[in-house]
Amino acid sequence: MSNFLTKDKRTHYCGDLNISDDGKEVILMGWAQRRRDHGGVIFIDLRDRAGIVQVVFNPDAGENVHGEAHKIRNEFVLAVKGKVHKRPQGMDNPALKTGEIEVIVSELEIMNESKTPPFSFDEEGISENVRLKYRYLDLRRPAIQQNLFLRSRLASATRHYFEENGFIEVETPFLTKSTPEGARDYLVPSRISKGMFYALPQSPQIFKQLLMVSGFDRYFQIVKCFRDEDLRADRQPEFTQIDVEMSFITEEDIMLMMEGLMANIFKVCLGKELILPFPRLAYHDAIKRYGKDNPDVRFGMEIVDVTGIVKNSGFKLFAEVAASGGVIKAIKAEQAASLSRKDLDALKDFIAIYGAKGLAWARRGATDWTSPIFKFLQPAEVESISKAMAAREGDIIFFVADTAKVVNDSLGNLRLHLAKKLNLIDPEKLAFTWITEFPLMEYSESEKRFVSTHHPFTSPFLEDLPLLTADPGKVRARAYDLVLNGSEIGGGSIRIHRKDVQAQVFNVLGLSEEEAKLKFGFLLDALEYGTPPHGGLAFGLDRLTMIMTKSESIRDVIAFPKTQKAACLLSDAPSKVSIEQLMELSLKIV
Repeated sequence: MSNFLTKDKRTHYCGDLNISDDGKEVILMGWAQRRRDHGGVIFIDLRDRAGIVQVVFNPDAGENVHGEAHKIRNEFVLAVKGKVHKRPQGMDNPALKTGEIEVIVSELEIMNESKTPPFSFDEEGISENVRLKYRYLDLRRPAIQQNLFLRSRLASATRHYFEENGFIEVETPFLTKSTPEGARDYLVPSRISKGMFYALPQSPQIFKQLLMVSGFDRYFQIVKCFRDEDLRADRQPEFTQIDVEMSFITEEDIMLMMEGLMANIFKVCLGKELILPFPRLAYHDAIKRYGKDNPDVRFGMEIVDVTGIVKNSGFKLFAEVAASGGVIKAIKAEQAASLSRKDLDALKDFIAIYGAKGLAWARRGATDWTSPIFKFLQPAEVESISKAMAAREGDIIFFVADTAKVVNDSLGNLRLHLAKKLNLIDPEKLAFTWITEFPLMEYSESEKRFVSTHHPFTSPFLEDLPLLTADPGKVRARAYDLVLNGSEIGGGSIRIHRKDVQAQVFNVLGLSEEEAKLKFGFLLDALEYGTPPHGGLAFGLDRLTMIMTKSESIRDVIAFPKTQKAACLLSDAPSKVSIEQLMELSLKIV
């Protein structure tokens, strides 16, 4: 029996063999995915990271080989030597890249055995908790491996693009100062400075601004960030950003550079050509038309304000909402014959999640409407609504009446829900949109003060500076998000580079000079030493990979992810630590 570990080296990956290799002697190493014994001839599907190839053990290969092959079970680690042969006529397997050939084995080594795995690697519907507990096995599954290969290509393409465009990659600290940036920090106690804590960075925001002060006018980094926040399908407590900052630029410069990055990534990773430049949409218009600041524009169904048409109608709810300063808006589902009365009633429960107290609907017929509210409306109002909505026979119009926020949230999410239900979204389409001119700050009812929409270093439009004292809620931010198919994949802003402007913003946010110095002193000091105009952006690498691989969960594009409770089922983190460790850090658990 040959010992491949010391004598020979692998010549090919399993999945890379094809008909052009017919007649070649090869050495393969991998895992036995499936074993089939056909009356003496044993077939093994041998798998490695490149794919699967069928290897064949004939009885005439000798007892050492054929006898050993009888011992093989699923997930045994094997090394085989043999010749590539074209499969017999009619025995091709078109489902495999290697389906035209097989390898007739002359030598075999069982390199390691395996317990029976808790699930089959080609099985569908495996419990996610089981997959995460045995993640080292889950990662053998081809679908998950392909996700990580694409993620690797994405990172490589990103680095190559930035290096070609004169950027320098700089690493920033993980152990840093806790600063208020919107989410809770993960804190790390200091052993040396008793009672003091580091924070893991939510982003490298302050450090990348300091790099601009230092004269590194084009910085990038692929970096881990940490936020202690509630999780969902597209969020993790630790995540990866493509972080970028540039000096002496405008919003346009950054957008063009980032569009080039996206075009490069999608061409290298998916072979897709993007149409540049991407459309731009002001925040106000995004909310007005789609109800959301991350609109999916792959389909229509835009929101229409009908308040002016129905404010004096006989439908009491519409009239009362309009009189109290609220709004009535509508969306139209085209040719929605598949929606039954039961479906329509269920939609009321759906929008209740977003605070709406009710949902009115009207189905457009050949001559009139079928609708519970039809009898309360005048013919002229019905005609005006039909015209405003461009309604045709078979269309259904949905109305929500409430405060502007509730209406926008409800219809924005109902729009997406209906598009999925009615199969209006082309899964192959890539719809990029820049969202611009966000509000710089918004009033928090819970805190009774204005808070930053993004972060406190975002520059306002200079022409809006007088509004900082007169009407802060109307100040526009020089901020921008890039949205892809309804998901925000990146966002950033032009930063404040003047200390006087930064002081004004802090003042409106309710931060005294003393508090600002305590929390951001090192950045404020740096602003006094010739800070250039600068701005940047960060992309969520995990979320971008998730969209590119069409994955349902962000956990499928991260090698070792956490659950929605921020736990690692594989390593049992977080876990208890010893009393000695706590004492060394001057900590005790209450």
